[in-house]
Amino acid sequence: MSDEPDWSRIQKALAIEAQYGYTDLVGQQYRFGEFLCLSFGQPPAHTSFKDRQHWRELAFEFNKYHDLTFAERKELIARASQFLTVAEQVSAHQHGDRSVTSPTLNESPRKIIPSKPTANLKVVPATTPVRGDTNLTLDRYLRDIPKIGIRKAEILARLGLLTVKDVLYYYPRDHIDYAKQINIIELEPGTTVTLVGIVRKINFFTSPKNKKLNVLELTIKDETGQLKISRFYAGTRYSNRGWQESLKRKYPVGSWIAASGLVKQGKYGINLDNPEIEVLADADASISSLKIGRVLPVYPLIEGVSADVVREAVVTVLPAAEQLTDPLPKVVREQYGLMELAASIQNIHFPEDSDTKEAARRRLIFDEFFYLQLGFLQRRHLMRQVHTQAIITPTGVLIDRFREMLPFQLTNAQQRVVSEILSDLQQTAPMNRLVQGDVGSGKTVVAVLAILAAIQSGYQTALMAPTEVLAEQHYRKLVGWFNLLHLPVELLTGSTKAAKRRQIYSELETGELSIAVGTHALIQDKVNFRNLGLVVIDEQHRFGVFQRAKLQQKGSQPHVLTMTATPIPRTLALTLHGDLDVSQIDELPAGRQPIQTNAVNSRQRSQVYELMHREIAQGRQVYVVLPLVEESEKLDLRAATEEHERLATEVFPQYQVGLLHGRMSSADKDAAITAFRDNLTQIIVSTTVIEVGVDVPNATVMLIENAERFGLSQLHQLRGRVGRGAHRSYCLLMSGSTSGDARQRLQVLEQSQDGFWISEMDMQLRGPGQVLGTRQSGMADFALASLAEDGEVLTIARDAAEKVILQDNDLSQSPRLKAELDYRFQKLMGGSILT
Repeated sequence: MSDEPDWSRIQKALAIEAQYGYTDLVGQQYRFGEFLCLSFGQPPAHTSFKDRQHWRELAFEFNKYHDLTFAERKELIARASQFLTVAEQVSAHQHGDRSVTSPTLNESPRKIIPSKPTANLKVVPATTPVRGDTNLTLDRYLRDIPKIGIRKAEILARLGLLTVKDVLYYYPRDHIDYAKQINIIELEPGTTVTLVGIVRKINFFTSPKNKKLNVLELTIKDETGQLKISRFYAGTRYSNRGWQESLKRKYPVGSWIAASGLVKQGKYGINLDNPEIEVLADADASISSLKIGRVLPVYPLIEGVSADVVREAVVTVLPAAEQLTDPLPKVVREQYGLMELAASIQNIHFPEDSDTKEAARRRLIFDEFFYLQLGFLQRRHLMRQVHTQAIITPTGVLIDRFREMLPFQLTNAQQRVVSEILSDLQQTAPMNRLVQGDVGSGKTVVAVLAILAAIQSGYQTALMAPTEVLAEQHYRKLVGWFNLLHLPVELLTGSTKAAKRRQIYSELETGELSIAVGTHALIQDKVNFRNLGLVVIDEQHRFGVFQRAKLQQKGSQPHVLTMTATPIPRTLALTLHGDLDVSQIDELPAGRQPIQTNAVNSRQRSQVYELMHREIAQGRQVYVVLPLVEESEKLDLRAATEEHERLATEVFPQYQVGLLHGRMSSADKDAAITAFRDNLTQIIVSTTVIEVGVDVPNATVMLIENAERFGLSQLHQLRGRVGRGAHRSYCLLMSGSTSGDARQRLQVLEQSQDGFWISEMDMQLRGPGQVLGTRQSGMADFALASLAEDGEVLTIARDAAEKVILQDNDLSQSPRLKAELDYRFQKLMGGSILT
C-alpha cells in the first residue's frame, strides 16, 4: 500500500464540492466533510512533525464541516486546496519527481509582462479613521458605536466581545494572503492572488448538475491574457431572474474589477475559485474591500457569528489602537527587536504584507509569554520573602541509617537533586521545588531522604498522591523502609475505616505520627498537624492549584517538594512551573536493562501470545492494556471486560487472568492489584489505570492494544510498568492502523527510552494539553502562542522577565508594566499572582 495520499482524488473532491455550492455532498461511503477529515488525518509518511500539525488541524476543521456556514466552508476549502497543492509539490520533490515543474517550462517562450509589486497595489488602509466618531475610546461599549449598533453588538457578545479593547485583542487564527497582484499569464495553481482586469463578458446560469446552484461567470482580460472567473450561489432564492439581472448590472462589460481568490486547475483550464470581487473606477483605482488585495484575517468563529461581522467590527475600532500605551519598556523592545504595541495590534489584524504580519505576531506572542513568566518570577520572589518556621538539618542518624540500608548506590543525578533539596531545607524561605524524573529514575528515594531530614529535625511530613492506588504504592514502600527505622507511617484515603481515620487524626494532632501518606483525604478540615514542616506532592499536575494550597495551609509555611514521573518539555515546564525551582533526575540506576519495544500488528498476534506464554512459564507476569472500558462504535475497540473473558477462556485457560478498569470500586481495584502483585494472577487485563502506581518487578511483558490511540507520553508511562526487576522485559505496541502517521509515532517509542525527548515529540504531534493526559486547569490559555512552534520566543521572554525582576523585583519603578501584569496574569491563569 502506498504511503502517499490520493492527491487527485482529494483535489477532485474539493473542486466538486465547490462546484455544487459547498453543500457537504454525500458520496458512496462518506459525506464530503467526513472524507476530507479522514484524508487529512493521514499525512504522507515522510511529512515533518511541524507539517503534520497542519494536516491534523485541517482534519479537525473538516470534522466540523457540516456545522460551518457557507462562507466558512468556502474559506476552508480555499485554504485546504492551497495547502494540498503545495504539499503535493513538496512530496513530488522529495520523491525526485521532475515532472512537477512550472507550467511555462515545457511551453514555447512567450513574452511575460512582469507582475506588479505589492507596493503598487492600491488598497485603502484598514486603519483609516472613522469620520464623525471622536469618542472611540478603548473601554467604549460596542453597542454605543454607530457603525456597529445594538444588533451586531449582541452577535459579537457571543464571542465575549463587549468593548473596543476586546475586539482589538481578538486575534485572527490565520491569514490568507491576497496582497500579491499578478497578471493572468502568471497564474499558478495553489496560490492566492489578486487580479485586476476589465470585464469582457458576463453570464448567469443554473448548474445543469444541481438546480439549486446558480453561477455568475465573468470573463476578464488584462494585458497578458483572458480568464473566466465564477462565483457560486447555493439555494433556490438565487434563482430569481430579477435578482440575477441586478447582480449582473453590478459588473457591466467594460468595467474594471479586482478579484482575489485561490488559483485552481480545473477541467477547462486555470480559474480563480469563487473569488471576492470589487468594481473599480479605473485600472489604477484604490481597492476598498476588506477581502480583496490584502492579507485577509481569518477569525475563530462560533455558530451564528459570520466572518464579515467580525472583520467589519475590527476595521471600525482599529483606529483606537493608537490609544494603546505600550507598557513594555523601550529598552526591552529594542534589545529583542520587538514592534511597538499599537502597530502590532493593527498589523495582526490587517497587515500590509506577510513579513509585517510575522513581526506583529512575534511581538504579541512575546507579550503572552513575557507576562506569564513575569508573573511566575514575581510570585517566586514574593514567596522567598516569606519565612518558614521549619529550618531542617540536612544530616543526622536517620539519613545515615537509611543510606546504609539501601542495597544500591544513588546515581549521580539522584545525589545532585538530593543536595539541591537539602540545601533548600536549610533556608529561611520555604522550599518550592519540582523534581522531574523519568520512569524508574528513583524519585521516591530522593523524596524519602527529604522526609527523613524533616522527621529528624522534629517536624511532621505529608505525602499526597492523586489516586488510592498510587498512595498505597508509596505507603507500602515507606512501610518497608521505615519499619526498619522504627518510624510509624499511616495511610489516609477515602477507603480508610472510620475508627482508623479517628486514630490518624488524633496522632497527627498530637504529633505522635511523623508521616501520613494519603490522597485528597489529607486536605479535609478534620486533618490537623501539630508541626507540619514538609509537604510532598506526587504527580502534582493532577491536582488543582487550590488542592495543593490547602495542604500547604495545614502547616506554617511548610517546605513543598513536588514530583512528577511525566517528563515535560522545557517550554511546557516553563508555562506550568515557571515559579518553581526545577530539578531533573536524568539518569537511570546502573544495571537497569532497556525494555525491548516493538510495534506489531494483528498478523503477529500468535507470536505475541507465544512470548507471553514463554515468560509466564518462567514465573513472570504480563500486562495487557486496552484504551477503553466500553465498546465504542466509532473506534471499534474491544472492551477490557470482553478481552479478559477471551484471554481467560480461549487463549490462556491454564493461567489466572485478572481484570482492572476505572469503573471498579476501590476495594475491587485493590484486590485485583494485590492478586497481581502476589502472583496469584499471571495476566492482568487493564485500562490505563495502571499507568502510574503499580510496581510489580516480576512483570516482564506489556502488551498495549490499539497503541495508536494513545499519546506517546502515555505509552512511555505504561511501558515503565515493566523493566523494574532484574529480568529482560518487553513492550509490544499492537496497532491496527496502516497510516504512516501512526507508524511514525510508534517508531519514536521503538527508537528511544528517553522520556523527555518522547514528550517533546508528543507535544509537537498532539499539543501540550495531551502530553499531561488532559487539559490542565493550571495551564495558561494562549491566544496566539504555540508551545510546539514558538519555543524561541518563550526563551527570550523568560530571559527578559528575569532581567526586569532582577532590576525591579516589585515593579514599583514600572507602574504601567505592573498594571498590565496584573491584568494579563489574571486573564492567562484565571487567578492572581499570589493564588
